[in-house]
Amino acid sequence: MTSSSSASKDAQSFTENVTESLRADALMEEDVAWSYEVDGERDGDQFERSDRAALRRVAGLSTELEDVTEVEYRQLRLERVVLVGVWTSGTVLDAENSLAELAALAETAGALVLDGVIQRRDKPDPATYIGSGKAIELRDIVLETGADTVVCDGELSPGQLIHLEDVVKVKVVDRTALILDIFAQHAKSREGKAQVALAQMQYMLPRLRGWGQSLSRQMGGAGSGGGGGMATRGPGETKIETDRRRIREKMAKMRREIAEMKTGRDIKRQERKRNQVPSVAIAGYTNAGKSSLLNRLTGAGVLVENALFATLDPTVRRAETPSGRVYTLADTVGFVRHLPHHLVEAFRSTMEEVGESDLILHVVDGSHPAPEEQLAAVREVIRDVGALNVREIVVINKADAADPVVLQRLLRIERHAIAVSARTGAGMAELLALIDAELPRPAVEIEALVPYTHGGLVSRAHAEGEVVSEEHTGEGTLIKVRVHEELASDLAPYVPATR
Repeated sequence: MTSSSSASKDAQSFTENVTESLRADALMEEDVAWSYEVDGERDGDQFERSDRAALRRVAGLSTELEDVTEVEYRQLRLERVVLVGVWTSGTVLDAENSLAELAALAETAGALVLDGVIQRRDKPDPATYIGSGKAIELRDIVLETGADTVVCDGELSPGQLIHLEDVVKVKVVDRTALILDIFAQHAKSREGKAQVALAQMQYMLPRLRGWGQSLSRQMGGAGSGGGGGMATRGPGETKIETDRRRIREKMAKMRREIAEMKTGRDIKRQERKRNQVPSVAIAGYTNAGKSSLLNRLTGAGVLVENALFATLDPTVRRAETPSGRVYTLADTVGFVRHLPHHLVEAFRSTMEEVGESDLILHVVDGSHPAPEEQLAAVREVIRDVGALNVREIVVINKADAADPVVLQRLLRIERHAIAVSARTGAGMAELLALIDAELPRPAVEIEALVPYTHGGLVSRAHAEGEVVSEEHTGEGTLIKVRVHEELASDLAPYVPATR
C-alpha cells in the first residue's frame, strides 16, 4: 500500500514537471511572438515577460518647478496629477505622444503634472482600466509623488472610475472629463456656456453615485408600520433617480435654448448666402494656430493664447481677396484626438460653420511630432459634421519652427497644401492668392451700361460679383462683370442692344 502511494506521488510529480516544462516552452514562444509588432516589424523595445506589462514612466512630463520662488504668483494650489495611459496598439512613440498631449491638456486645465506612466495591454481592464495589480503600483506612485489626482488617457466607464478610486485613494479623472473642464473654463458666450453645460450633464448622467433605497422618497405599505396607505407602497423614487430626472429636465431645457440661439446664427448665414458672400471656415487641431491665422488674414484681434482650446466661441470676420472679392472667415473650435462624443453633439450647431462653408482652411501644426495624426483626427470630426464635399486647403502653420524634412513630406502627401507662418507672415501672400483661386466664382458673365442714377447696381456688382472691366461714359458706367443669377437679372435691362 505504501509503495503504491509512493509510486502515485512520483507519477504526480513527473506530470507536474512535464506540465511546468510545457508551460515554460509556451511562455518562451509567447515572448518571441510579443517581441514583434502586429505588422511583423520589431518595435525596438524587448522586455522580459514580467516587465512587458509593467507601468513605464514617460520621461519629460513633469512640470513641477524646482525653485519655489518661481511659484509665488500662484494664489491657489494647483491640482497635482499623475498621468496613466494604456497602450493597446501602435508604437511606444505613439503612446508617449498621446500621454504628452494629455499632459498639455492637464496644464491647460491648471494642473501640475508630476509623473506619467503607460502600460502595454491588449485592451483596458474592464474593472480598473490598468488591472488590480498595476492599480496598487499606481497607488504607490501617487503616495511617492504626493499627487492628489490621477488622470487616465481614455474615457473610463462609471465602474472603472469607482474601482480605480477605491484602490488609489485619490480622485480619478478621465480624458473626457478633463477636456470638458477646459471647455468650461474657456467658454465665454452664452451659447458656448450652454453647449458645455449640456455636454457635462450628458457625461455625468450615467456616473451619478447613489445609495439605493436608503434615500427613498416614499416607503409606504404594510412593511413600514402601517403608514402610507393605497398607492404609496413600494420604494418609490430614490434620491439618485430624482437627481437623474432633474438632470434630464435641465438637458431638455438646454437643448431648447441652444436651438433658439442657433436660429439667430442661421438667419445671419442665410443673409450672407442671399448676398452671395462666399464663406471660408478655419478648422484644425487645437493650438495649431487658427486664431493667429485669422488675425493675420483679417486683423480681427481675436484672442491668441498658447493653450489648448483657447477658442470656443466661433468668430466670423469679413475679409477681401487680393482681387477685391469679399468673403467671410470663421474661426471654429479646435479638435483633438478622441474628442468626446458628448462635445461633438453639443457643439454640432457651432461646427455647422464648417459644413456650410464654401472652403475649409485645414490648419495643421507643422512643428508637432505627429502632424499626420492631427490631420486624421480633424478629418474624422469634419466627416461627423457632414462637410465631406467642401473643398479643402491644408495650411501647414508654424513653418518657421518645423523640421524642413517634415514640411517636405507633408507637402508631398497633401496635394492641396501650403506652408505658412502666421507668426512671421511667411507664405501669407501665396495663401491669399490660393483662397482667391479656390473660392466659388459667380456663374454669369454680363456686360451692362448702367445709368448713373442706378449707381447702387454698380456698387452691388463690386460687392457681390467680380468686376472684369469698368468704364465711365457719357451715358453711364459700362461694366463687364461675373455675377450670380439674381444680380444678373437686375442688370439685364441695361445690356446694350448692339452688343
